[in-house]
Amino acid sequence: MTNRYEMDMTSGNLFKKIVLFSIPLMLTGILQILYNAADLIVVGQFSDEQDAIGAVGSTSALINLTVTLFMGLSVGANVLVARYFASNDKDKLSKVIHTSITISAIAGVFIGLFGILFAKELLLLMNNPLDLAVKYMQIYFIGMPFSLIYNFAAGILRGVGDTKRPMYYLMISGAVNVVLNIFFVLAFDMDVDGVALATIISQLISCVMIMRCLMKTTEAYKFSIKKIGVSKQELVEIIKIGLPAGIQSSIFSISNVLIQASVNMFGPIAINGNSAAQSVGGFVYTAMNAVYHASLAFTGQNVGAKKDKNIKKIAIYSYLFVIMVGFTIGGLSTLFGNQVLGIYTDNPEEINVGMLRVFYLCLPYFLCGIMDVTVGLLRGLGKSLIPMLVSIVGVVGFRVFWIYVVFYNLTDFTNTNDLKYLYMSYPISWILTFTVQVIMFIIVYKKRLNLLKVNLELQSE
Repeated sequence: MTNRYEMDMTSGNLFKKIVLFSIPLMLTGILQILYNAADLIVVGQFSDEQDAIGAVGSTSALINLTVTLFMGLSVGANVLVARYFASNDKDKLSKVIHTSITISAIAGVFIGLFGILFAKELLLLMNNPLDLAVKYMQIYFIGMPFSLIYNFAAGILRGVGDTKRPMYYLMISGAVNVVLNIFFVLAFDMDVDGVALATIISQLISCVMIMRCLMKTTEAYKFSIKKIGVSKQELVEIIKIGLPAGIQSSIFSISNVLIQASVNMFGPIAINGNSAAQSVGGFVYTAMNAVYHASLAFTGQNVGAKKDKNIKKIAIYSYLFVIMVGFTIGGLSTLFGNQVLGIYTDNPEEINVGMLRVFYLCLPYFLCGIMDVTVGLLRGLGKSLIPMLVSIVGVVGFRVFWIYVVFYNLTDFTNTNDLKYLYMSYPISWILTFTVQVIMFIIVYKKRLNLLKVNLELQSE
């Protein structure tokens, strides 16, 4: 029996449920992206500092690199919550929840201190000399514990099919973020420090609301401070699924850091234009990423309920939906790219740089969506090492090869139009990787069905 927020992902019209699960998650992701977008827009339009937009935007790849390893563990928690919720194993469900929240708090403090202490050194390694970027990053990392706790808690709710309440909480905190951005920059004449402070306050608000939700619920996924701690067995299971996901994301971020460092070599115009386009692309990606989380949660619940035959339907429906979402939003982003980028900056040269990135990334972004959905299916089946290895070789390995062998040999760093040689690496790497990932999913799924068939035959004898 589920309440109005939870969802049974094992029966009924699965395509309809995947859509209903994904849409609030898309809106939630878009609201999270709006945190950074609001920062960029406000400093781009109202700050007196010329390099403010680049200072904010150029830190995103580095921030992602430092947090993705631990964020991957939330994927492990998500899969296990879905599995134990569907199998009605309340004891293991409770242990997973308290273990995941505990490690998110510890990781948030650790990452926060690391980012504050080493922001300048890390940015210099990326060829980023902007003092404003250091200031933004150091303040931003103060809120890291709130950010990680929120994301782990949201993963718990996704595991039981609830994507609505995280959306409501981010609607509130996102609105606060936008208001505070404008207030700090205009009323107090702050720049990147003002937008970073607004983000911290917003993250705190969303963290408090979602933890209150887990503490007030009467369902099996209730969080209690008295039970806070780490269960060794559940931690091992979370790490088994989540660590490969975190490593994959971290290594992805390394390739993105290399790409950002390459962009930085073109100067402030390229940094600013790329930052604006990166924000626009974030909206496309986060919409498709919702379908990845749907494939992950739906597969996890069906594994827990021992309804493996549904997984084929989940795969087909997820592929169809992510292609629709990616092609539609990516196409609209390209069609209206000049107008959208104009919200971030009024510099024509920066807009031209931004349009290069939009064309080569946003338009074919649905290819990335196919790749991510396949990863979600494999992780939902408990196979996290396979997609990690394939993605590291297909995405990261290829992009590093492309940067040093192709891009550097074709590029004149005085001509920003040559950035197209850099951006081409994205769609090519997506095609290579999702092709292998889909083949691996088919193999793993067929082996699982054959194993279940053998077990049923043995039980009937």
